Formats: sequence, C-alpha cells, structure tokens
Amino acid sequence: MFKNCIAGEWVGSEGRENISPSDTDDVIGVFAKATREDVLDAISAAKAAFPAWSRSGPLVRHAVLRKAADEILARKDELGALLAREEGKTLPEAVGEVVRASQIFDFFAGEALRLAGETVPSVRPGIAVEVTREPLGVIGIITPWNFPIAIPAWKIAPALCYGNTVVFKPADLVPASSWAIVDILQRAGLPAGVLNLVMGRGSLVGQAIIDSPDIAAITFTGSTPTGKKIAAASVEHNRRFQLEMGGKNPMVVLDDADLGVAVEAAVNSAFFSTGQRCTASSRLIVTEGIHDRFVAAMSERLASLVVDNALKPGTHIGPVVDEGQLQQDLDYIRIGQSEGARLHFGGRRLERETKGYYLEPALFTEATNDMRISREEIFGPVAAVIRVKDYDEALSVANDTPFGLSAGIATQSLKHATHFKRNAEAGMVMVNLPTAGVDFHVPFGGRKASSFGPREQGRYAAEFFTTVKTGYTLA
Repeated sequence: MFKNCIAGEWVGSEGRENISPSDTDDVIGVFAKATREDVLDAISAAKAAFPAWSRSGPLVRHAVLRKAADEILARKDELGALLAREEGKTLPEAVGEVVRASQIFDFFAGEALRLAGETVPSVRPGIAVEVTREPLGVIGIITPWNFPIAIPAWKIAPALCYGNTVVFKPADLVPASSWAIVDILQRAGLPAGVLNLVMGRGSLVGQAIIDSPDIAAITFTGSTPTGKKIAAASVEHNRRFQLEMGGKNPMVVLDDADLGVAVEAAVNSAFFSTGQRCTASSRLIVTEGIHDRFVAAMSERLASLVVDNALKPGTHIGPVVDEGQLQQDLDYIRIGQSEGARLHFGGRRLERETKGYYLEPALFTEATNDMRISREEIFGPVAAVIRVKDYDEALSVANDTPFGLSAGIATQSLKHATHFKRNAEAGMVMVNLPTAGVDFHVPFGGRKASSFGPREQGRYAAEFFTTVKTGYTLA
C-alpha cells in the first residue's frame, strides 16, 4: 500500500490497484484513496505550515529543491521504468521526462536564490518605494495522467520555491510517479505539512480541494469541462486559478518544405507519446503542391513504427493509457469515417505478446476543418490531413479552432515562417519542429480555450505563484 502524505505522515487504509496499460496483468502497486476528511486534513496541515515556510530563508528552499533534483536525476532509469509501466509511453520518452523533472527542480532551486524586488523613486520627495513579491498561501495542484512526473514538477517546484504550501492531487490513473516525487521531496527535508499528497478520484478528492475556501490558488492541467468547473468555483471563493486545458494544434506544411523535415515533425507531433499530449498536432494542414508526396511519405514512415510494450526495446509507440481512452480513440476513428474522411492508414486495435491497449496510428486524408475529428481533441494517435490551396488558406484554417495552445509550420521561406510566428493564434509557435516539445526555462501556455491565467514554467511562474506588494516609507 502506497499511502497519502498528510502533515508529514503516510496515511490511508483503503486502496486501488494501479495497472500497466502495456500488460494488464502487471499490478504496479496499491495506492491509497483519500477521503474528503483526508483532503480537509491536508488543507489544514498546509495552512498551518504556511507561516513558517513562507518566511523560510532562500537557502532552505534551495537546498530542498536541489536535493530533490539530484535524487530524481540519479534515479532516472528506475523512475523512467516506473513511469513507462504506469502511463504507457516508451522507456526512452519516460526517462527523458524524468530528466526534465530533475531539470525543473534544479531551475527553481536556482530561482530560490534569485528572489528579488524593486526599489523605485517616489514621485513625492522624501519617500522610498519598494515592490516585493510574496507567496499566496495554500496552492491546490491538480495534474493529468499524460505527463505524470514532469507536470507535477513544473507546478510543485515553483509553488515551493516562492514559499507556498501545497495540497497535491495527481491523476487517478498514474499515482506511482507522483508518489515517488512526493517521497523524494519529503526526504529532501520539507517540513511537515508543506507538501501534502491526496490520491483518488477527481469527483471526490479534486472536488474537496475546489470547494475549500482555504485554498488560495489552484493550478490545473486537464480537460476543458473540468477547467470550467474550477474557474466557476474559484470565482465563488475569489481565488486565483491557472488552467491548462485542451488543444487541437495545427501543423502547416507548405509546398517549399523539406519533405523529410516535415514528415518527422508531423509524425513526432501527432503520434509520439501515443498522441497523448495537449501539444500534439492532430490537424496536418498541407498545401496542394506537396500534399500527395507528404501523404505517401507519412504512410511509409508510419509503417516503419513499432507499436508494442512501453518497456520493450525498439518500441516507438506504446499503448493507450486505458480501456476508456482506447474506446474514445476508436469512436473518433469511426466518426471520421462516417463524416467522409478517408482512413488512409492504420486505426486498428492491435494484439501483442502482453495484454494491453494497443492502437495502430491512424492517418485520415480528405478531411475538412469542420469535421469533428478536426474540431475536437481526440487525445490519441489519430491525425487528419486537410488539403489547402496556399499559405493564406493554411493560416486561416490553422486559426479556425476554439483552441490555441501550439502551432507549427514546415517551410523554407523566411517570409512565411516570420508571418506565421506573428499571426498564428497560439501561445507557442514552432518552425520546422514538432508542435510538442518545450523547454523548461521559458513560458508554457496558450490562448482561447486552451489556457487561462499566467504562463507556467521559467521565471514567468512567479506571476501565478506570488502576489505583488508595494511598500512606502518616509525617509
């Protein structure tokens, strides 16, 4: 039994099995299910720990975060294997995610030593003005299943760096990676109550966090419907909230693109990590002059990809995360066909040596931008090619979406690349690169229905996790 962490103690008696999507006979462990009372206890513990932690010295916070970063990196192979087992991304991808988590903690360990304010002249003689940043209080952190160690890292690390305390609810499908990161931070020297882990269903555990007036801010990554619920509840409590939600990201391929670069960017964007990324490109918007060559090259590349157990050497694409997500993917494949798109490649459920949720990557052609497969986030290895006349139509189609997280373009034209970077309605724009794959020291986030609130990651994280105070002193 892997227990919840409340007020520095591991507690819990009733649990749920964590099953590997690569092998449904592989039980990773039994993880505690928090009750509503557990969540309230965790919030109380975080509230009680806040005064001391918020006034702790920068070296104290630096030491904890740095120690955690070092242990995560030292255990990257072990933690990567754990992540691959429970989430289903391939072992190299999982190890890479663990390394990213270490880098995030290392970055914010440094930020703890760079905390600064401003001294500015007053417009009135003889008065000094100071502008400082202070922590908010208890932060509710709710994370998704697709990046079970990186996303918790990029929320927990800045929250602790800036002096907040935390109540953390990971996705119910992937508790093991989250449990490991909390265990590492506890042993790194966090005082009791500063970081509390409550595992379980969102309808119970997440709702208890959302309902509490003692939560000063909530940072959430997940579905758009849940994000809207968090926003409404946060307005009720006059609390700060940060939402990272869905995406329907475009990858534009122009006639002048390097075909090899375009295909690799599109395959990576749409199908790696089993397409289970909010930054994945599921709309491939391709101009007429390169369309047929691009589709042929994509099909050839997809045929070379190995779909198998996430831990197996040589696997390019692991399983879908669970039966429910697999069924959703298959439903969307049927919807695409019923709407008139052509299933050009793949889309079949696969059987492998171990029982798991394996899906052959699906590529549609002859899709239009008004189809459901072009409008709604599928969150699986399914992409649709939309044929357009030229760059102007490509840009228009790319922006014709309720989402605005990431956008990409494959071109050798400096003119078009520059224009696209300026005019793509997205928070992040990639040129000759996959739409998925971001750095940890620069801001992450989108526009429209994809995001709300200050950006995540890098120094921009301070905008969410701190509040500004202006002090005046008569000299």
